[in-house]
Amino acid sequence: MDITELILDDHHRQRQAFAHLDDIDRADTERLGLVWEQLADFLEVHAAAEEAVFYPELLKQADPDGAETKDAIGDHNDIRDGVAEASRQVVGSDAWWEAVGRARRANTEHMGEEEDEGLADFRRHASLELRDELGLRFEAAKNPKVADTLDQSDKDPDAYITTNS
Repeated sequence: MDITELILDDHHRQRQAFAHLDDIDRADTERLGLVWEQLADFLEVHAAAEEAVFYPELLKQADPDGAETKDAIGDHNDIRDGVAEASRQVVGSDAWWEAVGRARRANTEHMGEEEDEGLADFRRHASLELRDELGLRFEAAKNPKVADTLDQSDKDPDAYITTNS
């Protein structure tokens, strides 16, 4: 259960869910709301699990100056802000689509950077044993019983790095 593979799998699932939103008739606000609610929850849990399990180890193994981690935490905040804005809008409205688009753009940027930098660097520096151990912890963190206990709030990137270095 290599954590880098699990994160990539989650990214694929996120891309599929955003594409699914594109396929739903814009007048079908019930389906839009249900699909978005599930995706928004998944984005929140994924980010919180990464922050609890992956990024502290990335700092130790492959990001000693914290640059990649700082950017990723900022990206997570941007994603959360888009999700929060969408929750304040009427599903299917122009404002809702704008907020969903904001979350999507932030998420797409984040996934690309994470895949090209953080995950690649981690694979080069962390042992397969550690990646497997973290994969188990990452999946456990996404379990609803555990996920509800994770900090899903915006974080100050500098304070996060200081706390987790």
